[in-house]
Amino acid sequence: MRNCNNITGRLNALRGFKWHMGCCLKMAFISAAVIVFTAGCGNGSESFIDGGSIDMCIANNQAAREMYSQDYISEDVCVIPAGRQEKADKNLPAGSALLINVTKGRMVYAHNIYERLYPASVTKIVTALVALEYGNLDDMVTISYEASHITEYGAKLCGFNEGDKVKLEKLLRALIVYSGNDAGIAVAEHISGSVDKFAKLMNKEMKKLGATGSHFTNPHGLHDDNHYTTAYDLYLVFNKLVSDYPVFIDIINKGNVKVKFKDANGRKKELDFVSTVKYKLNTETAPEGVTVAGGKTGTTQMAGSNLVLYSTGPDGNNYISAVMKASDAYSLYRQMNYLLSME
Repeated sequence: MRNCNNITGRLNALRGFKWHMGCCLKMAFISAAVIVFTAGCGNGSESFIDGGSIDMCIANNQAAREMYSQDYISEDVCVIPAGRQEKADKNLPAGSALLINVTKGRMVYAHNIYERLYPASVTKIVTALVALEYGNLDDMVTISYEASHITEYGAKLCGFNEGDKVKLEKLLRALIVYSGNDAGIAVAEHISGSVDKFAKLMNKEMKKLGATGSHFTNPHGLHDDNHYTTAYDLYLVFNKLVSDYPVFIDIINKGNVKVKFKDANGRKKELDFVSTVKYKLNTETAPEGVTVAGGKTGTTQMAGSNLVLYSTGPDGNNYISAVMKASDAYSLYRQMNYLLSME
């Protein structure tokens, strides 16, 4: 049985089109013999479309609208039908959870993956994506007053001072590995000139990915009621990063990073940062046979504890997993290990 990569490849003509109400698209011939309604994309417990071609008007076909809940069909992603997700597993009480076999393009587990939740610092993977899409890693970034004067209580800071000059690549490492919010603002201002303009670019890039359940107002994830995303949207972003940017895999693979830079007076400085991902610090152990490449955490009082992860299973396949809105860090890693043990 074909997996999602094969299906989306055959539907390449549809890639990049929005499925608006009233819009008819050329797509696969549908018949009872070739539609499998189960729980995902691939074999056994998954759903897919196969066949020849006919005209099908999405607006007038309820079943077709339910099959795909994203506005885009993208190549090399697993499309998970809304309403075709797993029932809640008692071992996964978080707000949402997702495990996808990236190698085979197959959903392993998905629950509440389209529910809009606060991502906290997991936001920074979107910031990294925009920076990699629009920036030059060799660019020298000057830290502004705004970036060096974040006053929100509990905000994690790298400790850069106004006038410091840091290479964009180093800022991204501090942003992802250490989760520095000052690094996030510095990246945003360098790419777009302001946080507001950068947020608009973040939302634009999310729509291009088909991540239509998201809206971002800042590059760091400090709480805003209008700043939210979904587990599935985070998968789309992470999949893009690990597929297209080898430097991102190198960044998340580090347990610590040294950032060398110069201050406003040209003096050489160096800061050391450690990862927020416990697997990279060896303070959490993945299930037997699972190798964790890395990921991104995010925690606030409103968001709970969140983690998106890239790993390799005992079968040699690569996986993207996400747990959102766990009650605390202990519960977060317990649930992530449970997910990683599913295959």
